[in-house]
Amino acid sequence: MSENREVRLYGAGGHSQVIQSVLKQNGYTISDLFDDNPKNSHKLFKDVKHGVRSHKSNFPHQGVPFIIGVGDNYQRFEIAKILKSEFSKAIHKSAIIDPSVSIDDGTVVYAGSTIQTNASIGKHVIINTMSSVDHDSIIQDFVHISPNATICGLVNIGIGTHIGAGAVVIPQVKIGKWCIIGAGTVVLKDIPDYSVVVGNPGKIIKKNIIKNLVSA
Repeated sequence: MSENREVRLYGAGGHSQVIQSVLKQNGYTISDLFDDNPKNSHKLFKDVKHGVRSHKSNFPHQGVPFIIGVGDNYQRFEIAKILKSEFSKAIHKSAIIDPSVSIDDGTVVYAGSTIQTNASIGKHVIINTMSSVDHDSIIQDFVHISPNATICGLVNIGIGTHIGAGAVVIPQVKIGKWCIIGAGTVVLKDIPDYSVVVGNPGKIIKKNIIKNLVSA
């Protein structure tokens, strides 16, 4: 993370709570908290400010780095496009990360997670609680690896894809962009863009309707 010991947090829901906890354990202060719907913020959050979507002309883009504390991949993608700001990272102290791993800005790594040698983690990625990313895997921007998911070695996961809780992806599989891999799914072969996959073995059941919203 940057040397600045302050971070601004965008998002005031449950996901943001966990990021706040990680940051505080690492000695960081949350200087400001923003949300697109402050009235619907979690009860534990106070003094939540309006987000950039409703204050585009006078939003304070510059200043302390942001972390986008929003679990939904598409929403995180949209917010990151609008914010003209620097971004920080949040990595839990209990995470096991090989020194060879690269982790880009905006990414969060939660408690008990493991990222093995030569893995590459993109921007605004969520590596959730107790998940595992093995050697030489590439996790592209805005991906969410849910709790207890296992990503084996040499896997490539495309932008915006969501890997559900407890899912398993075997070695050398390529998963396309903006896919949804259901909880507990076992992925045994390559998955094309915008696929929704469930089951063991994983089967494509439909296309992700987000295809109509993104051009990434």
